Amino acid sequence: MVRTSLRLLTMVGVAVAFAAAAHAQGSWAKKAPMAAALNEVALAAVGGKIHVIGGSVLGVAGPYHQEYDIAKNSWRGRAMLPKGLDHVGVAVLNGKIYTVGGFVASVHRDGQNAAYEYDPASDTWRILPLMKAGRGSVGVAALNGKIHAVGGRNPDGQVVATHEMFDPATNSWKLLAPLPRARDHTATVAADGRLHVIGGRTGASTDKTDQHDIYDPATNTWSSGPPLPTARSGLAATVYQNLLLVIGGELPPNTFAQNEAYDPKTKTWRALAPMPHGRHGTGAATSGGSVYVAAGSLWPGSRGVTNELIVFTMQ
Repeated sequence: MVRTSLRLLTMVGVAVAFAAAAHAQGSWAKKAPMAAALNEVALAAVGGKIHVIGGSVLGVAGPYHQEYDIAKNSWRGRAMLPKGLDHVGVAVLNGKIYTVGGFVASVHRDGQNAAYEYDPASDTWRILPLMKAGRGSVGVAALNGKIHAVGGRNPDGQVVATHEMFDPATNSWKLLAPLPRARDHTATVAADGRLHVIGGRTGASTDKTDQHDIYDPATNTWSSGPPLPTARSGLAATVYQNLLLVIGGELPPNTFAQNEAYDPKTKTWRALAPMPHGRHGTGAATSGGSVYVAAGSLWPGSRGVTNELIVFTMQ
């Protein structure tokens, strides 16, 4: 009787979860797929185009760079990264794309201190000054005209709390207040004049956290925000309609389809329509009225690597 009751409760819980997901706001659609499946990529949106940068095939990182034209629903190759990398951090500032750090191969091998600037107008890359130390799976975002690189995993495979800021005006890096807790594979986004570092892992892929740290550049200090409802790592994140979207992730033996949104004004979280399938090793970028998510893996590690492009729209 006890087992039957527990089974019924579980079935009811699953039914409620599916019902909630079915009524969550927004919808997903598929667009033209990439030419090849890639894992552990970064995404950036500039001028009506979505750039998919870096990534790995069979555990080896490459200098991949594909551009998706939203209006034409088509892909083309662009100038490759100066170095083959996956798990790079990426941000867009003044119409240019900045990539920071990355690994040269699986699993989390040899975190790099390289940084590059891409100009879509000329289709060229510029090598930037090196970070003070190598890091892969680093959280990167643009805030107040600067590029912030937070957390990550060093060349020895250890998660770190390091917080460096690149100033394009001086072409130099500066150390700032470190994360309150060392971690990588986070969702890192800038909104409302502050930096948000959400979720991630504190060690192995089986580690996870719901921690939400908020950085104030005016005081160079961190404070705690409302935790991520679903603790996870290997996340994609973007700002969309004044919300901070945290999408996907992994916790072996599964991946997450969750799409959870944080409102900086009300300081609350809510669930949006989940992805059609869980995935990690991808990125998210906002252009116009939609969010674009490309490539990654449908299962933990490098199982189920995909070339899909899916698009989220919220009316």
